[in-house]
Amino acid sequence: MEALTDAIYTTPIIDHHAHNLLLPSELNSEPFLSITSEACGNALKHATSTLAHLRAVKQIAAVLKCEPKWDVVQRRIEDERKVPNDAWAKRCFQGIETVLIDDGLDEETVYKYDWHDRLTRSKCKRVVRIENIAEDLLVEQIKGPHSDEGGSFDKLRQRFLQAIEEAVLDKEVVGFKSIIAYHTGLAIETPLNDNNRSRYEEAFQELAAKYKGLEDELRLEDATLGSYFVHLVAQAISTNGGRHGKARKPFQFHTGLGDNDEDLRLSNPLFMRPFIEAYPEVPIVLLHASYPFTKGAGYLASVYENVYLDIGEVFPMISQEGQESVIRDALDLCPTEKMMWSTDGHWFPETYLLAVLQIREALEKVLKQYVIRESLTVPEAIKVVKDIYFNTSNRLYELNLTLSPMVSSPAMLKKSTKMDNITLFTTFLEANPTVKYLRVQWLDYTSTLRARVFPIRQALNLFGKGSYLAIFPCLGNLQNDILAPGHVPIGMMNLNPCFESLRLGARPGHATVQGEFLEANAENEVAACPRTILRKVVETALSHSLEFLIGFEIEVVFVAYTIENDKFEFNNKPLSQGHAWSTSRALQREDIMNLLEEINDTLSRAGIELQQFHAEACAGQYEFVIGPLPPLIAVDTLLATRETISSLAAKHKLHATLIPKPVPGSVGTGAHMHISMTPSEHYESFYAGVLKHLPAIMALSLPSIASYERMIDGAWAGGTWVAWGTQNRETPFRKIEDSHWEIKCIDGLANMYLTLAAIIGTGLQGWLKRDPISPDCDREPATLSDEERARLGICSRMPDSIDEAIAAFEKDSLVSEVLGQECVRTYLAVKKKEMELLKGMEAEERRDWLIERY
Repeated sequence: MEALTDAIYTTPIIDHHAHNLLLPSELNSEPFLSITSEACGNALKHATSTLAHLRAVKQIAAVLKCEPKWDVVQRRIEDERKVPNDAWAKRCFQGIETVLIDDGLDEETVYKYDWHDRLTRSKCKRVVRIENIAEDLLVEQIKGPHSDEGGSFDKLRQRFLQAIEEAVLDKEVVGFKSIIAYHTGLAIETPLNDNNRSRYEEAFQELAAKYKGLEDELRLEDATLGSYFVHLVAQAISTNGGRHGKARKPFQFHTGLGDNDEDLRLSNPLFMRPFIEAYPEVPIVLLHASYPFTKGAGYLASVYENVYLDIGEVFPMISQEGQESVIRDALDLCPTEKMMWSTDGHWFPETYLLAVLQIREALEKVLKQYVIRESLTVPEAIKVVKDIYFNTSNRLYELNLTLSPMVSSPAMLKKSTKMDNITLFTTFLEANPTVKYLRVQWLDYTSTLRARVFPIRQALNLFGKGSYLAIFPCLGNLQNDILAPGHVPIGMMNLNPCFESLRLGARPGHATVQGEFLEANAENEVAACPRTILRKVVETALSHSLEFLIGFEIEVVFVAYTIENDKFEFNNKPLSQGHAWSTSRALQREDIMNLLEEINDTLSRAGIELQQFHAEACAGQYEFVIGPLPPLIAVDTLLATRETISSLAAKHKLHATLIPKPVPGSVGTGAHMHISMTPSEHYESFYAGVLKHLPAIMALSLPSIASYERMIDGAWAGGTWVAWGTQNRETPFRKIEDSHWEIKCIDGLANMYLTLAAIIGTGLQGWLKRDPISPDCDREPATLSDEERARLGICSRMPDSIDEAIAAFEKDSLVSEVLGQECVRTYLAVKKKEMELLKGMEAEERRDWLIERY
């Protein structure tokens, strides 16, 4: 679920409803304690014991790296406010694309709406609060110098409509807002008609009589008159909003949670049904999750095309559990493409900071639970994130912004905390109560999948407390547990299960999870950890707004074997007669089909859906296709799929091997990778960057002496020349369509975390530098003359042995930079010791030795 985590923490947020920040001179004009409470007056002092406040103190303290005490946090914020260039406010607004500002909360004490542009990536826009306009005009009509003139009500109506129509046409105004819920409730009176005119004028005269001559601030607290202005705005939006090909501007309504100036009972949006039905062309946005009436608001959004639901303000005003319940209540009925989010930030930048931190945490927990319970797939959950954060608001308010990931400071937006990780684990167990064992796995530098098995109670005792699996520094192990030079069994490191990779295993009652290594202090990452390396490379690419999807063609050969005198022997007897690529005959044996079908069914139960499977060219060889998936998930899934295949083959008294040439003279076995990128612009430069460093990358992708037995010309394995071609299976890189390419020079002995890290890392540099790519090769490079190859930019052959590939790997500074020096040192030590071991064997012995292990 790494892709879902990335989406939650890097998708930019369109904050479609918030308010202006206070001027520095006015920071003491409002109580700072109000950042987590709607209480006011004497009631506010009790906010310090609310769950919302206590959590906020801890979160702000974590950002500021100070003691989590309210007085300490306040002093540190005072210090931060003194830093020039609005640095603290900018930190608090990290992750926010733009803010649509209702600037009617205050006017004299706050910054103008466009001042906030400096805090966001895209320019901010205005939302017009209609009651402010109405009240200002009422004051002029009632208390102004011309208040005694006749026709005051008609003039009021005319001037109000003029102001609204100007806002409808103003490009800086993206919508309107009403706070009628505060004044008289959401039971908006019946629509306008000529028969009601006298009632509206009478209400105006009563209001005028009440306030004329008084110094009191005028409040639009008359239900008839308040409803009248709301209807005028709805009519103006409906009549004028569609001009010049533009969509009608949304009409926001405060609903639900507010201070004690509001009768909460009357803020239930279900009172709005007659109004909603009266204006089907007016987009109506129900603000603040309508808390505590969220289910009803979700119902309205589900049955009325023009109703949208905002799930803001409850962040950070209510408890964490309450926030998660709000999200679930909204998702019960509301289409995600009609959901949006806002901070309702106001006065203090910390309100924005807390809201963003908390919506990310809540969405991560809720959506991952839905994925684990199979209510959503990962791509569907990612769409939910993008709809709520960005797409719905972008479309509804016609902002025309481009969704481009924003990578924020880890101190501001932390991912997958220990407890979040454990929540994934416990939720998984709730959904899968038959799981009795947990396998915590890691892939070492020989591409050996290693594991520790825990009875589930012990796993909960250990990992449920946020602890790790302590283990000796084992990345220098060879397949037979000999340590490579420079590696000793001294010291400890910690294996941290990454529960986003948790899934059911091949054996009933077992679950598997991939791990990443931490240093003995359990804080610093192990620089040589393969999964960590890939994760960091993917994060770097994401910081440049590049995302990838990866798929694999998993080729395996099912072989019969014997074990005599404790020695594994492959007897090289074919499992089927007439076996060839995609033949139906290869699918006729009952025992083979039972195995293949059980593999598919077991993978499906584990959440892995095969795209297809079929016979390949070598006797007993089959291919299973998975993907496309985000990089980390793709490799995790690859390992889980292979483990399932080999485990079930063993159950059926067969051995599944990945080695490149199990049958001498026959077709080889690869692990072809499919890759595509978003956005796809300049994809040619990405692949040019990879091709430039292909000889070095082959030390990772073709990592064994046995690997080069497969890499020959004329065998559909990618040939021996560094080249690419559209639908050319005799080049190592086959272009399929646009940025979707296949990389063929990879086999099943590769550590795919490291291989993919090198591919993405070198490709990223090519993309950044806009490297030119060589011409498209539409023929077999091996059949071309030197002159013909030169014209196509084909000027070098791929390494023809692991020794040549290792030599290229040692010389390539960019590959070393991508992987890190610790990784390179470890890899070279392991590979050179492994080469020494394998070269000491005869060919048949080496083949059997590798088949036994791969």
